[in-house]
Amino acid sequence: MFLQPTQWLEIEENGIHILIEITEDQDVRLLYIGTHAYPEAKQWSEKKRAKFRMVEIQASGENHDDHHGSKHTGTLPAKRLRLQQIEDMSTDKGRKLVFQMIDVKTDLEVEVHIQFYNQIPVIRCWTTITNKGNQSVGLEYVSSFAYTGLLPGGKQPRDQRYQLSIPHNTWYGEVQWQHYTLAQLGLHHVNEFSMKRLSYQSTGTWSSSQYLPLAYIENKETGSGLAWQIEHNGSWHWEISDMVDMLYIQASGPTEQEHQWWKNLQPGMSFTSVPVSVALSAKGIDQALAILTDYRRVIRRPNKDNQQLPVIFNDYMNCLFGEPTTEALLPLIDAAAEIGCEYYCIDCGWYSDGYWWDGVGEWLPSQARFPNGIEEVLAYIRQKGMVPGLWLELEVMGVACELADQVPAEWFFTRHGHRVIDHARYQLDFRHPEVIEHANRVINRLVNEYKVGYIKMDYNINAGVGTEWQADSFGDGLLQHNQAYLKWLDQIWLQYPDLVIENCGSGGLRMDYALLSRHSIQSTSDQTDYRKNAVIAAASASAVTPEQAAVWSYPLCDGHSEEVIMNMVNTLLLRIHQSGHIAEIQADHIAFIREAITYYKTIRQQLAQGQPFWPLGLPNFGDDWLAFAMNCDKVIYLAVWRMTGEPVQSIPLSDWTNKQLHIKQAYPAVQDSTFDWNPITGLLSIELPSAYSARLYEIHGI
Repeated sequence: MFLQPTQWLEIEENGIHILIEITEDQDVRLLYIGTHAYPEAKQWSEKKRAKFRMVEIQASGENHDDHHGSKHTGTLPAKRLRLQQIEDMSTDKGRKLVFQMIDVKTDLEVEVHIQFYNQIPVIRCWTTITNKGNQSVGLEYVSSFAYTGLLPGGKQPRDQRYQLSIPHNTWYGEVQWQHYTLAQLGLHHVNEFSMKRLSYQSTGTWSSSQYLPLAYIENKETGSGLAWQIEHNGSWHWEISDMVDMLYIQASGPTEQEHQWWKNLQPGMSFTSVPVSVALSAKGIDQALAILTDYRRVIRRPNKDNQQLPVIFNDYMNCLFGEPTTEALLPLIDAAAEIGCEYYCIDCGWYSDGYWWDGVGEWLPSQARFPNGIEEVLAYIRQKGMVPGLWLELEVMGVACELADQVPAEWFFTRHGHRVIDHARYQLDFRHPEVIEHANRVINRLVNEYKVGYIKMDYNINAGVGTEWQADSFGDGLLQHNQAYLKWLDQIWLQYPDLVIENCGSGGLRMDYALLSRHSIQSTSDQTDYRKNAVIAAASASAVTPEQAAVWSYPLCDGHSEEVIMNMVNTLLLRIHQSGHIAEIQADHIAFIREAITYYKTIRQQLAQGQPFWPLGLPNFGDDWLAFAMNCDKVIYLAVWRMTGEPVQSIPLSDWTNKQLHIKQAYPAVQDSTFDWNPITGLLSIELPSAYSARLYEIHGI
């Protein structure tokens, strides 16, 4: 169906309201996106409405027609685009709109795609540009999502009205949300527009080394909020600033200014930006993250792993730490099977006789570690009723790897005529057909010869801005590689649909939904301290679906019972990554581990459908208490941690005020905590026995 452009296009779909103006000369203006209609936008002045662009595109040699500073506003040819047609269609996901526009000066045809999702208040947006002319055009910036007029309404001063929530990320300290007023970040309301912008980005092959490609902003006066997720496994950028006395948000993949990306769009060529998803909320950040959880499940590759949620043992963390041998593995395999694990993954070190960091690349098992071959150990895992797994870091090759000197330079990222080296590794370029053949050979050997059903795909470098081989710019080379790697992954799952490949990047340093729409499981952290890991675990479902969030449980041999229990509570509403020297842990502690795994198997299918929320707010390091809950239709599962706080904490469950809830301590089964529900105040009072203790509760009657 094709719509004839009208002056006002009002769209309502899945609780999302969109208002678009189409002027007489076919200029398209995106005036409003929200959870309710906002006809007031029609009353704004023509001068104001003219600023409300649907897309921003900056081409080389074009004027940057704005007093913009570093902001990506006033771009050309974007301001010259004129509507050709609007296509309104249905897809298997839901309604989709495509706004097709053209710039007559450059003959660039631009399509702005807006995909809706049935019953979910989310839109997914991206931009496709096709050069219809006979001259090449250099692209410097292309927005995937651009919206001016962010969360209007309210009477308070703007500096007080808005709160921006940013998920900080780092090795050992993933998923740490911080909440700011715009003024706290330096964006004061000083004029109808400013040079200041709040700009966040990631550069290189780690997509989440400093921030998750995700954020949320809320109008605290009206309660409306907007979350956005950039779905890309490479460089990305978003910015918030102001114009015409209103806030705007723009989100994109790589840019020339931030990432050394530039694309020479030749006649007949097309370029498509990375997708950006936007969730609309009327009830705060918990609702926005619940909406994103539903959406992430819809866009994810269907797979058995996220339906069955098997328990995984991995022998790295607080265990073998990359020193596997047949002798060390056999008792661990016995113990893992005894406590109920269903997968056993041999982590790093299996391919080297000794120090291995700079020698990786061929992925052949060490004869010194496995005198009778690694097949003996893998067969023993299967004999014990578990699926065997191995660790890989397939996208790199160590500088000391003999194979690295035998293959063409084009296998690797290069800049300024030299191979890119990071942390003693070269970065393989997945655009090269021989690299694909090499990667396929490794996977085929592991699956067909070793009978492996699980691969921990790690990635421990950042290859920087990109590569110059067959690219218009370093960033162009990186983007092409990112896309080629995803294409390779898709082919692997076509060939091996039941293979489970864990996404890992020094823990959670590439936690993005370009990869996680494909991988069924994500390593959330390499944190070795179970107390700090509790904070990361309690926040992880804000970044990935709970059934994809793999969390370590690694009780210590000389630990106490509360340490064992907290380790297990860290995992019970997510995915269990069991580890630790479980063959040497005392019997009563093993009983706690076995009890937790047995209980987990009774609730895991519910978790795969539930929605997360955080009664005490999203957790941070330094919090006295943590609370993370899963609303699973007829029951709430609530994990509570007492860190350094007082013995008693009130947990607000305001949505269930005036209801007679039935609450029990679910893990451990021994009823050793005190709790009391007050239906009038909507507060659940919990007393835990000591600092650094944790319990899991079931709440019925919701």
